[in-house]
Amino acid sequence: MAMNPMLLLAASAESALNRLLYQDRGMKAARQRLKGKVLTLKFSELPKPLVLVFSEHQLDVLTDWQDESDCTVSLAFSVVPELRDRQNLTALIKQERLDVQGDLQVIQQFSALLDMAELDPAEYLAPLVGDVAAQGISRAGQRVFSFLRKEITGKQQQLGELLTQEWQAAPGALEVAWFCEETQALDKKLALLEARLAQREKK
Repeated sequence: MAMNPMLLLAASAESALNRLLYQDRGMKAARQRLKGKVLTLKFSELPKPLVLVFSEHQLDVLTDWQDESDCTVSLAFSVVPELRDRQNLTALIKQERLDVQGDLQVIQQFSALLDMAELDPAEYLAPLVGDVAAQGISRAGQRVFSFLRKEITGKQQQLGELLTQEWQAAPGALEVAWFCEETQALDKKLALLEARLAQREKK
């Protein structure tokens, strides 16, 4: 019998988060702040929420939770990478990309925990393809990501330089006013010069 997709997703998320957040002893103090807390994540793309139940030694991810949550967050999958920076939370809430109900500190502490985690792709690939292959894939992925990041940064710099040049080339309001005044003054000088030449010609 095929496994329920939501249960499969919850099991995968639970395995990944436990590996990510509960193996590093250096993160114990940060984990303790979430001990006994319940965080519900309502993804717009999913029919059911994912409920994260934090304990001292592990994190359980459930799809069916009858009790109350300490914090309920509504979001889209695209917002998840931005949760790693706790400073993004306020901006995301203001942009209405994140709706938080309940104890805001729970999502802040979860964000801080994600930020502390070391993301090593090889660690997650190793059980599937072996250690050597996982390291190779991870290095190749990092090289591709580094190349893409350099390309994007380069394009951003080129665009910035182009805009700066265009901005410098375009005269400002004061420059236009000064140019008009100078042109009018030059017109008056030419008119006076023409008048003097005309008088001399008459003589």
